[in-house]
Amino acid sequence: MKCIVAGGNVKVFGRAVHSLSRIGDELYLEPTESGLSLRAVNSSRSAFASFLFAPLFFQRYEAGSPQADTELFRCKVLMKSFLGVFRSLPSLEKMVGKCLILLKPQASRLVVQLHCKYGVTKTHNLAFQECERLQAVFDTQRCASSLRAPARVLAEAVVHFPQTLAEVTLGAGPGGKISLRNYVEDEAERSKMMVTELCLAEDEFQTVAVAPGSSITFCLKEFRGLLAFAEASNLPLTIHYDVPGRPVIFTLDDAVLEVHLVLATLSDTESNLQPPMANGVSHLPAPSDDFADDLESYMIAMETSAYGEGSGVPPSPTFPLRTPRPAESDPEEEEEEEEEEGAVPGTPPHKKFRSLFFGSVLTPGGPGLAPTQEVLAEDSDGEY
Repeated sequence: MKCIVAGGNVKVFGRAVHSLSRIGDELYLEPTESGLSLRAVNSSRSAFASFLFAPLFFQRYEAGSPQADTELFRCKVLMKSFLGVFRSLPSLEKMVGKCLILLKPQASRLVVQLHCKYGVTKTHNLAFQECERLQAVFDTQRCASSLRAPARVLAEAVVHFPQTLAEVTLGAGPGGKISLRNYVEDEAERSKMMVTELCLAEDEFQTVAVAPGSSITFCLKEFRGLLAFAEASNLPLTIHYDVPGRPVIFTLDDAVLEVHLVLATLSDTESNLQPPMANGVSHLPAPSDDFADDLESYMIAMETSAYGEGSGVPPSPTFPLRTPRPAESDPEEEEEEEEEEGAVPGTPPHKKFRSLFFGSVLTPGGPGLAPTQEVLAEDSDGEY
């Protein structure tokens, strides 16, 4: 794979890398015939972002030719290493004339050359790992609500929230107003803490097609990263969402660029009647057809030949595939293994963000005592 980014597109490419750095610690690169794809996913599989640069975006683009019976080569690099190449955006605009990205599978190196003014050339040789395809399967047509607005409008709205705010709630109010407010976990504590809420009129949006009274809660950090890119690129942002607990999809469309950001949303306590908990994670033993379709449409999926039909959980895009356990293994060990795989790391245990990968939710209650656990001290007869 060989591509050359020239002129002002170098800074646009750098902004995309900065936006992806808010998502995950690894950057997935996949050259295709339709363009170069940059993707990232966070450790809990609750956030996924994809930037697809069309061939017209580059001064020169060569995806490479696949070998016999194989696909095009794809790899992943450490986000910290790749971000270091494009860390200073003002310097890219003033000093860099073009950027060469060259993928060398034989040498296991990703070469990034910055051709600067006065004949200076900066060459970065980055190590990479060959990987499978990372893809979030979703369908915006299945979302019941959608909004489209200039990125500047949304950026000016979220600037009023503190940088330390974790989640924000987007809702449709009376009179067609769209509100943004900081998420309050316990409604009873609203009078004891500061609540920031902004209402945007319907005429500030380009298109509004939302269900009355609908609202979703999602993480603000990743959303800020996409807003910064959209505002700098002067692109309108489209928001697709459904009921709480199902992912929200942010899209940016341009002639030479296609951007998707998929974020998990906070589940509604009233709409999720959960069976008994196992280590704070609820698993549906016999999911209905609707649940299966929902999970299949929104889970993080990877196309790999090692994923067989009998596998119960899709392979992880970050960690090696797990070999199936023998049939004669201890049932208690199998139960502990399932609980560890179903848990969503990096998410507070008192919240219920639905994982895009595992399709599970975290509940407010902590892990209860296992029914088979031995009781070391029984209750005395005189105490109740």
